[in-house]
Amino acid sequence: MITAVDHVQLAAPPGTEGALRAFYAGVLGLTEIPKPPALAARGGCWFGTGTVQLHLGIETTGFRPARKAHPGLRVTGIEAYAARLEARGTPVTWDDELPGHRRFYCADPVGNRLEFLEPDGHERP
Repeated sequence: MITAVDHVQLAAPPGTEGALRAFYAGVLGLTEIPKPPALAARGGCWFGTGTVQLHLGIETTGFRPARKAHPGLRVTGIEAYAARLEARGTPVTWDDELPGHRRFYCADPVGNRLEFLEPDGHERP
């Protein structure tokens, strides 16, 4: 029986860890999680907050950013959160097609799609 999602992994090209740290920790406000030494040798970085973890793994050949597949991240104060991203140079695209939610999308520094959403007090149909 599945009880929870442990983490979501996205890919990134080699040598982008600095940009990923600046974005995921500096812009999004996540905390970097130390990788175990055997996994750290592969590159990449892990981030989290509460029970949410995002892992960025290095794709050594043929990297292509996830433009359709994406993590959906719940936030509070979505308007302020979007303003925070835009003030730090990350454009956001609002989408009003999910009933009961405010949401927007953005891309991380390597082009992976991220969704941010906040329930607006209404249940999904």
